[in-house]
Amino acid sequence: MRYFVELSYLGKNYHGWQVQPNVITVQEKINSAFSLILGTPIQVMGAGRTDTGVHASQMFVHLDSDLALSNETHLYKLNSVLPDDIAIYNIYQVKDDAHTRFNALQRSYEYKIYLGRDPFQLDTTWQFFKSELNVDNMNKAAAILKNHTNFKCFSKSKTDVQTYNCTITNAEWVLQDKSLTFHITADRFLRNMVRAIVGTLVAIGQGKNTVEDLSNIIESENRSKAGTSAPAQGLSLTKITYPEDIKHG
Repeated sequence: MRYFVELSYLGKNYHGWQVQPNVITVQEKINSAFSLILGTPIQVMGAGRTDTGVHASQMFVHLDSDLALSNETHLYKLNSVLPDDIAIYNIYQVKDDAHTRFNALQRSYEYKIYLGRDPFQLDTTWQFFKSELNVDNMNKAAAILKNHTNFKCFSKSKTDVQTYNCTITNAEWVLQDKSLTFHITADRFLRNMVRAIVGTLVAIGQGKNTVEDLSNIIESENRSKAGTSAPAQGLSLTKITYPEDIKHG
């Protein structure tokens, strides 16, 4: 039987999502918790990969188990053995061929900037006090993203993807007091894409580039033309959308 598991994590203490040798990752901790509670080796498959220091307020994994899993029986046990910075919220059975990565219809991210200094937000925001930001220009540039599909200029250069095409359906900045949050939704994302977009839009907000420069940057397909990647701690994966008929029965 195949199950989807909904969880969240604070990425500060982890070298990203994916299991790697000699470092601590979120996937490793999830594997260990399920293996301990179910009494058999378990390898979960995540909906995507987040880099070192990046967070997720909503992530999904899937796993196969001969044992019937439920929130009532397993949720407390799993959370009791997981670190405090990882939490599981929901376990439910899905169709046998359901896949957390390949069946995802959309993913949403948020990038949080704090316009000043706040020690209580160090782990979850980019504390920005270098200069003023023109948020109107940043939003004008963000709207341009929806007019393009090839985002090679925002991707890490050494990656094994088949295509650099993504369909962005939402991209906007929201300013509330000193909190500036970038919301972006697409059918898929490239590695480092959101942080590279944020860095590029911030450069436009600083006046280092113009709004009109963005289309030229995207059409160049050259990573060196785009801005420096924004720091990891401000980024969170916030929502993954799946088809309604993915659940079992």
